[in-house]
Amino acid sequence: MKFNTKTIHGGQEHDPAYGAVMPPIYQTTTYAQSAPGGHKGYEYSRTHNPTRNALENAFASIENGKYGLAFSSGLASIDAVLKLLQPGDEVVSTNDLYGGTYRLFTKIYEDFGIKFHFIGMGNTKKIEEYITPDTKLIWVETPTNPMMNIIDIVAVSKIARKHDVLLAVDNTFATPYLQRPLDLGADIAMHSATKYLGGHSDVVMGALVVKDQGLANRLYFIQNASGAICGPQDAFLVLRGIKTLHVRMQRHCENGKAVAEFLAKHPKIKKVYWPGFETHPNHDIAKSQMDDFGGMVSFTTKENNYEEAIKIVKKLKVFTLAESLGGVESLAGHPASMTHASIPKEEREKTGVVDALIRLSVGIEDKFDLIEDLKMAIE
Repeated sequence: MKFNTKTIHGGQEHDPAYGAVMPPIYQTTTYAQSAPGGHKGYEYSRTHNPTRNALENAFASIENGKYGLAFSSGLASIDAVLKLLQPGDEVVSTNDLYGGTYRLFTKIYEDFGIKFHFIGMGNTKKIEEYITPDTKLIWVETPTNPMMNIIDIVAVSKIARKHDVLLAVDNTFATPYLQRPLDLGADIAMHSATKYLGGHSDVVMGALVVKDQGLANRLYFIQNASGAICGPQDAFLVLRGIKTLHVRMQRHCENGKAVAEFLAKHPKIKKVYWPGFETHPNHDIAKSQMDDFGGMVSFTTKENNYEEAIKIVKKLKVFTLAESLGGVESLAGHPASMTHASIPKEEREKTGVVDALIRLSVGIEDKFDLIEDLKMAIE
């Protein structure tokens, strides 16, 4: 089944009760049993819920995995992965990553005895320098948030296999429409389904997808035991979002390209970060592991200061000044004071997240309106 068909039909069955084409919202906590332990596969909705199961099957289908898990947020899904570890274990992570992930790693799990190494992974050979017998996980974002760095998933997966280490890839920016980490050798594909998978800025959710049954069983146990599951209404909304993922991503990519090229030619812009440029570091890797380059664009102006960045994002009219990304509407953000504020200034500036940086989530509006909005705010 091709991807565009999977988004609509992948992992789905018509409801057995009445043949409903869309999975019903099973808004229930518990299920009647004919005898103690005698049930139809569902006993309590923290453990299983038919609407959530339909969504988890869809997650698995579009990522070419076998097992999907839906969580109450993207961070809840990352939290479940880290619960696979023990005190004394080590994690090698990319140093350019979502601020909430960095906060979870450093403010929660470091206190539990997990050691983290944050490194640039543009050159994957550096990774092996940080792997020890205690390393149990490599954490990758690609494209990274917000600097749009590209990491070679195939190369990292070879390192992970060599050292018997799990590889998890945050695939939020690319989505399975553009990139499928499990096919490239990753053990775990993770999403903030709040973003492109939901696609309408109306739900908060996280997702994990794996191929290995043993790993899936461990994660299902953590999901049930810890309880950070999504509700059936949210599951229904993301299922609905996935059905249009392919057509939305086509427009996100088209508009992202137009915006990036406009910014690159503008005399007041200093630097544009978008992996579709041939001059972008690891552009060839992006071409090989992605089907297009997405709708996320970051940039700095030649003024290169905080005041200019704030002035621009406040002037925008079609772009909304807000956190998050991946919705049908275009959003603009200032990472240093918004999504990455939890990262110490010295650390974030090492990766390029300076006070002058602006991040755009390019939506599916008319690209000419988006360009005119940026032109007005910049000039």
